[in-house]
Amino acid sequence: MFSNLRSLIFKLDPEVAHSLAIKSLKFNLVPNILDKDKNNPLFVTKLFNKNLDNPIGMAAGFDKNAEVYNSLFRLGFGFVEVGTITPLKQYGNTKPRVFRLIEDEALINRLGFNNLGSKNVFERIKSNSQIGLLGINIGPNKDTDNRLNDYIECLKTFHEVADYITINISSPNTENLRSFHEQTKLNELLEIIEKEKKILNSKIPIAVKVSPDINDQEIKNICEVLLSNNIELIIISNTSDTTRESLNNVQRYQKGGLSGKPIEKKSTQLISKFYKILKGRIQIIGVGGVDSGKSAYEKFLAGANYVQLYTGMVFRGPNIVNVIKKELSELLLKDGIKNYTEIIGKKG
Repeated sequence: MFSNLRSLIFKLDPEVAHSLAIKSLKFNLVPNILDKDKNNPLFVTKLFNKNLDNPIGMAAGFDKNAEVYNSLFRLGFGFVEVGTITPLKQYGNTKPRVFRLIEDEALINRLGFNNLGSKNVFERIKSNSQIGLLGINIGPNKDTDNRLNDYIECLKTFHEVADYITINISSPNTENLRSFHEQTKLNELLEIIEKEKKILNSKIPIAVKVSPDINDQEIKNICEVLLSNNIELIIISNTSDTTRESLNNVQRYQKGGLSGKPIEKKSTQLISKFYKILKGRIQIIGVGGVDSGKSAYEKFLAGANYVQLYTGMVFRGPNIVNVIKKELSELLLKDGIKNYTEIIGKKG
């Protein structure tokens, strides 16, 4: 069905198409997709001691304002991450700010944390209990005077309704946000977050989402900081503001973050580098170009414990989790694997 609609959808502006997708899920206009493979022992796992039906998550960026997370669980996602959410409502960057590169199976976006603000999103989640494991991705407002305080404000708002909170330091669309990859700044941020958790008497797990555009020394430094601050989860990675050379679409040099197939290998290689240092001490969510059983399989082999996707659903449609699970099960059974966790890091 999606393959028939895709050509029509792709005639729309990407941001308009996304808005229609959110509305369709919100009002149950997307056909109910029957998960014929629920609780398959090949895929069952845990995240923060909570049972997951499968390790395939929706990445932050799709459900920015936490409007359709339960609909996404019903599409088969094992977990969902909403956001990025800032303390105050903000429009983001000027339009156009999303570009669809069809022949490259990629998107470029420079949205700039457009969202309705933490209070609005908190009230929505509070009134609509999640039916699965929900992560909340947080970041600072563009014009804030104190970015550290913005992270703390969001932590204070969401620590009681989230299953985990992701500290987004990696979007290329908020000026100088990636400066938090610097060892001293990242350590200061994570120490302040840990201090606030103690004040709140909160055990909320913290994840950190990193950029794909980092070098080996930065990887080493980030690992040291994450380990010293007892971070439990790292998300590898966000969109790339480089990696344009092999693209075919005329819009390839648009300013913004590139996602989808062109960053698949880049993010997988990055996962492998982190895994070799972390050696399982911090769990990894692999993101970037996941749209098939094979792409998920490669992320697990590199060291990812879980995967997330967003652009993959844009190009493959709402049944993507079932498609990935079907293809992944064939690969795992062929190798005599009883649960996908057996292959984690085997090529890391």
